[in-house]
Amino acid sequence: MHPVIAAIGRHAAAHPRRAALADGAREWSYSALNRAIAEAGADIRLRTSRPVALCLDNSPEWVIADLALLATRLPCVPLPAFFSAQQHAHAVVDAGVECVITDQPDRCIERLRSGGLPAVGDADLNLAGRRLSRIRVGARTAVLPRSTLKITYTSGTTGNPKGVCLGGDALAKVARSLASACGLGARDRHLSLLPLATLLENIGVHASLVAGACCVLPPLNEIGIAGGSGVQPAALIEAMVRHHATTVIMVPQMLQAVVERVERGAARPQYLRFLAVGGAAVAPALLQRAETVGLPVFEGYGLSECASVVSLNTPGANRRGSAGRPLSHCTLSFGQDGEIHAAGATLLGYRGASAHAGDAWPTGDFGHLDAEGYLHVTGRKKDCFITSYGRNVSPEWIEAALTLEPAIAQAWVSGEARPWAAAVITPAPDQSDAAVSAAVGRANRTLPDYAQVRRWTRSNEPFSAANGELTANGRLRRAQLAARYQPAVESLYQGEPHELS
Repeated sequence: MHPVIAAIGRHAAAHPRRAALADGAREWSYSALNRAIAEAGADIRLRTSRPVALCLDNSPEWVIADLALLATRLPCVPLPAFFSAQQHAHAVVDAGVECVITDQPDRCIERLRSGGLPAVGDADLNLAGRRLSRIRVGARTAVLPRSTLKITYTSGTTGNPKGVCLGGDALAKVARSLASACGLGARDRHLSLLPLATLLENIGVHASLVAGACCVLPPLNEIGIAGGSGVQPAALIEAMVRHHATTVIMVPQMLQAVVERVERGAARPQYLRFLAVGGAAVAPALLQRAETVGLPVFEGYGLSECASVVSLNTPGANRRGSAGRPLSHCTLSFGQDGEIHAAGATLLGYRGASAHAGDAWPTGDFGHLDAEGYLHVTGRKKDCFITSYGRNVSPEWIEAALTLEPAIAQAWVSGEARPWAAAVITPAPDQSDAAVSAAVGRANRTLPDYAQVRRWTRSNEPFSAANGELTANGRLRRAQLAARYQPAVESLYQGEPHELS
């Protein structure tokens, strides 16, 4: 039996009436959840022995379906709502999905058919008292690594996402060590703010259930989340207050919106004790602002290939500017070039590629451990550019220095085959060009000469997932930024605007 399912069974036996799942209107006890998992698993098993996709809004039903698949050892393929129709169809075909479970059958069928799949309705699934639709698709059987139980598709920077195949052992290790690191317990109420199709949120729910906590899972639009990027901070804060949330997970863009709202006078959620932030690098200045207004923020680091969380700051071990210490299941090593290698819970392989051999996974990120064992992530290996003087430079290093400045909200840096680095900058609200230039100058004083920004230009609009310039987790989409701002960057190298003195 999978350890997460076993833990739910233990809680059901010891505390059958304790709340396990809620959505604001309904509540499931651990006993009811245990029964629902068994019933849903038996129903699903009768109709398929192949991977099942979930195309659902956040809800207790999403979690029950996910756990039912885990219990019956059928691979689960979460479909993020922010994927395009083409990406949905690609994931379904690539994973060899036979059945899609959805709460929006008409929209789901339309999207799958627009991707070229012969999607048709099937018998409904009765899931804990709610009827969900099943859509059958004509995807061929796909060869998966042995023991695959979850295939998470990364949005990446290209059209078709890659399927990361994860085993039950890796998922369980991360859930248990995350529960331990966060000190999760029966008194906690974890409010899901990210889509459950996001592996980070999915693992956060598993960790909460392992610890006997209650997971609150209202529809995303009820708590101020729209699509892959829209955030209504007032609604987000109100939801944390209303649901007595003790733990939440956010990406940096969400944290920034909440911090700004609290700075303007919104009440801080009084029960909140652990706000984990990850998915992309967090500016130390933003972490400082969060701490100043009393938000208990803890930065972490992870990646899908390592079943999500690798390291995390905690109340007893928190170093701002680091990604925290490795979780108990994880061992880190470093390549000769400084690349982080993570072992302990790694993927079985990518769908359609050879299986992952060995334990340690080369993350593609540069970093180091300091003397006290905190991980510092300094940039993406693939994003490094080489100047015309032959210096290898990580743009994330420069971008982090720039966004430490309060006048700079966002920055994208380039400099491949150029004598110096240039930047496209989104200024903070009401900041003049002179104020931004002064901020760039201050950031430059923390950098060696070959990494300093000599000229910059304003972005046309803030970088976001909606305009295709950020991933859903808040990472810069460098290829899209380069395509959009190439003329502006070229003008910088011709001596136009904002040259620093």
